[in-house]
Amino acid sequence: MLSSDQEVLSFVLDGEEYGVDILAVKEIRVWSKVTNIPNAPNYLKGVINLRGTIIPIVDLSERFQRPPKSYNDTTVVIVLHTRIDEKEIVVGIVVDAVSDVYKLDKKDIREAPNFGSNIDQRFITGMATIKDNIVILLNTTKLLDAEHLYNVINQVRAV
Repeated sequence: MLSSDQEVLSFVLDGEEYGVDILAVKEIRVWSKVTNIPNAPNYLKGVINLRGTIIPIVDLSERFQRPPKSYNDTTVVIVLHTRIDEKEIVVGIVVDAVSDVYKLDKKDIREAPNFGSNIDQRFITGMATIKDNIVILLNTTKLLDAEHLYNVINQVRAV
Protein backbone atom coordinates (compact mmCIF):
# COMPACT_ATOMS: atom_id res chain seq x y z
CA MET A 1 0.00 0.00 0.00
CA LEU A 2 1.20 3.52 -0.67
CA SER A 3 2.50 5.59 2.20
CA SER A 4 1.49 9.14 3.07
CA ASP A 5 2.31 11.76 0.40
CA GLN A 6 3.35 9.17 -2.17
CA GLU A 7 4.02 10.17 -5.76
CA VAL A 8 2.47 8.07 -8.50
CA LEU A 9 3.34 7.98 -12.20
CA SER A 10 0.12 7.64 -14.15
CA PHE A 11 -0.22 6.21 -17.62
CA VAL A 12 -2.94 5.34 -20.10
CA LEU A 13 -3.69 1.80 -21.19
CA ASP A 14 -6.69 0.93 -23.36
CA GLY A 15 -8.37 4.23 -22.46
CA GLU A 16 -8.04 3.78 -18.69
CA GLU A 17 -5.64 5.57 -16.35
CA TYR A 18 -3.35 3.51 -14.12
CA GLY A 19 -0.66 4.44 -11.65
CA VAL A 20 2.52 2.98 -10.17
CA ASP A 21 4.64 4.16 -7.27
CA ILE A 22 7.14 6.58 -8.79
CA LEU A 23 9.90 5.13 -6.61
CA ALA A 24 9.56 1.91 -8.65
CA VAL A 25 10.16 3.80 -11.92
CA LYS A 26 13.71 3.63 -13.21
CA GLU A 27 13.12 5.39 -16.54
CA ILE A 28 10.67 5.94 -19.39
CA ARG A 29 11.68 4.95 -22.93
CA VAL A 30 10.10 5.11 -26.35
CA TRP A 31 9.05 1.74 -27.75
CA SER A 32 11.85 0.00 -29.64
CA LYS A 33 12.35 -3.45 -31.09
CA VAL A 34 12.89 -6.31 -28.64
CA THR A 35 14.60 -9.68 -28.87
CA ASN A 36 11.92 -12.38 -28.80
CA ILE A 37 12.04 -15.17 -26.20
CA PRO A 38 10.89 -18.61 -27.43
CA ASN A 39 8.11 -20.29 -25.41
CA ALA A 40 7.52 -17.16 -23.32
CA PRO A 41 4.00 -16.15 -22.27
CA ASN A 42 2.21 -13.94 -24.85
CA TYR A 43 2.47 -10.87 -22.63
CA LEU A 44 6.28 -11.16 -22.48
CA LYS A 45 7.21 -9.37 -25.70
CA GLY A 46 10.92 -10.09 -25.37
CA VAL A 47 14.01 -8.53 -23.84
CA ILE A 48 16.17 -5.48 -24.43
CA ASN A 49 19.74 -4.70 -23.48
CA LEU A 50 19.66 -1.56 -21.35
CA ARG A 51 23.22 -0.41 -20.71
CA GLY A 52 24.42 -3.98 -20.23
CA THR A 53 21.39 -5.25 -18.31
CA ILE A 54 18.95 -7.70 -19.92
CA ILE A 55 15.42 -6.44 -19.26
CA PRO A 56 12.21 -8.36 -19.98
CA ILE A 57 9.48 -6.29 -21.66
CA VAL A 58 5.87 -7.00 -20.65
CA ASP A 59 2.89 -5.78 -22.69
CA LEU A 60 0.60 -4.67 -19.89
CA SER A 61 -2.51 -4.84 -22.06
CA GLU A 62 -1.85 -8.49 -22.85
CA ARG A 63 -0.94 -9.10 -19.19
CA PHE A 64 -4.51 -8.00 -18.47
CA GLN A 65 -5.67 -10.61 -21.02
CA ARG A 66 -6.72 -8.09 -23.64
CA PRO A 67 -6.14 -8.71 -27.35
CA PRO A 68 -2.75 -7.79 -28.83
CA LYS A 69 -2.50 -4.40 -30.52
CA SER A 70 -0.02 -2.48 -32.60
CA TYR A 71 2.25 0.15 -31.11
CA ASN A 72 2.36 3.79 -32.24
CA ASP A 73 4.30 7.04 -31.67
CA THR A 74 2.99 7.49 -28.11
CA THR A 75 3.70 3.90 -27.01
CA VAL A 76 6.29 3.88 -24.26
CA VAL A 77 8.08 1.44 -22.02
CA ILE A 78 8.13 2.27 -18.33
CA VAL A 79 11.18 0.59 -16.83
CA LEU A 80 10.40 -0.52 -13.28
CA HIS A 81 12.54 -2.11 -10.63
CA THR A 82 11.28 -4.54 -8.01
CA ARG A 83 12.81 -7.00 -5.58
CA ILE A 84 12.55 -10.76 -5.23
CA ASP A 85 14.51 -12.77 -2.70
CA GLU A 86 16.74 -9.78 -1.93
CA LYS A 87 17.62 -9.40 -5.61
CA GLU A 88 16.64 -6.36 -7.62
CA ILE A 89 15.11 -7.09 -10.99
CA VAL A 90 14.29 -4.58 -13.67
CA VAL A 91 11.30 -5.00 -15.98
CA GLY A 92 9.81 -2.81 -18.70
CA ILE A 93 6.05 -2.47 -19.18
CA VAL A 94 4.56 -1.37 -22.51
CA VAL A 95 1.77 1.22 -22.13
CA ASP A 96 -0.12 3.47 -24.53
CA ALA A 97 1.19 6.76 -23.09
CA VAL A 98 2.49 8.34 -19.90
CA SER A 99 0.00 10.75 -18.37
CA ASP A 100 1.18 12.62 -15.26
CA VAL A 101 2.78 12.45 -11.82
CA TYR A 102 0.39 12.82 -8.91
CA LYS A 103 1.07 13.34 -5.24
CA LEU A 104 -1.36 11.23 -3.22
CA ASP A 105 -2.10 11.15 0.46
CA LYS A 106 -3.04 7.82 2.00
CA LYS A 107 -6.57 9.17 2.58
CA ASP A 108 -6.97 9.69 -1.20
CA ILE A 109 -6.61 5.96 -1.85
CA ARG A 110 -9.62 3.67 -1.67
CA GLU A 111 -9.74 -0.08 -1.60
CA ALA A 112 -10.68 -1.58 -4.95
CA PRO A 113 -14.24 -2.87 -5.06
CA ASN A 114 -14.83 -6.60 -5.34
CA PHE A 115 -14.96 -7.29 -9.07
CA GLY A 116 -15.94 -10.94 -8.71
CA SER A 117 -14.00 -14.05 -9.55
CA ASN A 118 -13.33 -13.11 -13.20
CA ILE A 119 -10.80 -10.37 -12.38
CA ASP A 120 -7.48 -10.98 -10.67
CA GLN A 121 -7.45 -8.27 -8.00
CA ARG A 122 -4.02 -9.08 -6.63
CA PHE A 123 -2.60 -6.66 -9.22
CA ILE A 124 -4.55 -3.73 -7.76
CA THR A 125 -3.26 -1.83 -4.73
CA GLY A 126 -6.20 0.58 -4.65
CA MET A 127 -7.97 3.35 -6.51
CA ALA A 128 -7.73 7.11 -6.31
CA THR A 129 -9.94 9.86 -7.70
CA ILE A 130 -7.81 12.58 -9.26
CA LYS A 131 -9.31 15.50 -11.17
CA ASP A 132 -12.61 13.60 -11.58
CA ASN A 133 -10.79 10.57 -13.02
CA ILE A 134 -10.35 7.21 -11.36
CA VAL A 135 -6.73 6.06 -11.35
CA ILE A 136 -6.20 2.34 -10.77
CA LEU A 137 -3.09 1.87 -8.62
CA LEU A 138 -1.09 -1.23 -9.44
CA ASN A 139 1.02 -3.57 -7.33
CA THR A 140 4.08 -3.83 -9.57
CA THR A 141 5.62 -6.85 -7.84
CA LYS A 142 2.53 -9.02 -8.26
CA LEU A 143 1.65 -7.61 -11.65
CA LEU A 144 5.01 -8.41 -13.15
CA ASP A 145 5.10 -11.97 -11.82
CA ALA A 146 8.62 -11.18 -10.70
CA GLU A 147 9.63 -14.75 -9.89
CA HIS A 148 8.72 -16.01 -13.38
CA LEU A 149 10.41 -13.07 -15.11
CA TYR A 150 13.50 -13.48 -12.96
CA ASN A 151 13.73 -17.10 -14.15
CA VAL A 152 13.31 -15.98 -17.79
CA ILE A 153 16.13 -13.45 -17.35
CA ASN A 154 18.41 -16.16 -15.97
CA GLN A 155 17.59 -18.44 -18.93
CA VAL A 156 18.46 -15.64 -21.37
CA ARG A 157 21.72 -14.86 -19.58
CA ALA A 158 22.69 -18.55 -19.69
CA VAL A 159 22.46 -18.62 -23.50
